[in-house]
Amino acid sequence: MAKAKKLKSGNWRCLVYDYTDENGKRHYESFTAETKKEAEYLAAEFALNKKRKREKESILTFGEALDEYISLREAVLSPGTVREYKRSRRCDLQGIMKIKVSDLTQEIIQKEINKESQTHSPKTVRNMHGLISAVLGVYRPDFALNTDLPKKVRQKIYVPSNEEIQKIITYAKNDVMEIPILLAAFGPLRRGEIAALDSSHVNGNIVHVEFSMALNDRNEWVIKHPKSYSGDRYIEFPEFVIDKLKGINGKITPLNPAQISDRFSDVLKRAEVPHFRFHDLRHYCASIQHAIGIPDVYIMQRGGWGNDGVLKSVYRHTMEEKVQEMNQKANNYFSNLCNTKCNTNNKNP
Repeated sequence: MAKAKKLKSGNWRCLVYDYTDENGKRHYESFTAETKKEAEYLAAEFALNKKRKREKESILTFGEALDEYISLREAVLSPGTVREYKRSRRCDLQGIMKIKVSDLTQEIIQKEINKESQTHSPKTVRNMHGLISAVLGVYRPDFALNTDLPKKVRQKIYVPSNEEIQKIITYAKNDVMEIPILLAAFGPLRRGEIAALDSSHVNGNIVHVEFSMALNDRNEWVIKHPKSYSGDRYIEFPEFVIDKLKGINGKITPLNPAQISDRFSDVLKRAEVPHFRFHDLRHYCASIQHAIGIPDVYIMQRGGWGNDGVLKSVYRHTMEEKVQEMNQKANNYFSNLCNTKCNTNNKNP
């Protein structure tokens, strides 16, 4: 058993070997207490729990470890996340599900990731690998993953034009989809946030986005709090949007998120507007705010974004549409410069 040593402070510290990393460096856990007995007790407890965990690793398959990982976190994870984890348990990474956690190697994991890369997008494969990493972080923390993952593909973001938005709103007037479209295009609210909204969340021109509707692992629509702190927010809407909400008592829309997407697709088709996702209405709102000079911090607050990653993608798309115009402007300037100065013959007096 590890022995505690007295520190200059008067406390006692006990070091317990934890693991050796890939570079051969030994790592220790430190336990400090006011008495020698207490420090050594904490160290012994850690060593015992580690031994039990290793014994468990030797009999748990990766699939069993994943089941336990999901079960222990089901109460704190969002319904959508739990549903996706359970779907992944049934459908993904089947080549390692029956392998014991203690028998997993980097080579086995790399081969499984390579196989999944043949039929899934880079983003999906990275999500699978993230789940592997999370499970091993709990059940085999000394295993250092160093997997080669497929390269990220730049996400293609569509930003509807003003003309398309006007056409859609005109077509959807007095339709069940009118309010969801207005809330997304000028909010910008997500599908789940719109579906969970009720009249108690509307106070004057202010809408409190407090809940979201999501599908759980039993295919039931449930109301939950937003995933992130930034998702809970207050949005001041223009008067013409608030006018559409007046007189509603209870749920703002009878539609769930899936119905919103399906009906929106039908609206686009009938309005003869090229297909794009309902979620892209949020990109329109962010793009317009950026174009009229609103600082990113306020755009992020209104849209419930925790970081500016999505905003930069939206702006990049908008800027790409201007690339040819800006290139031509620059080339014209350089051409005029050289035509007037570079090509002028300097005559010696």
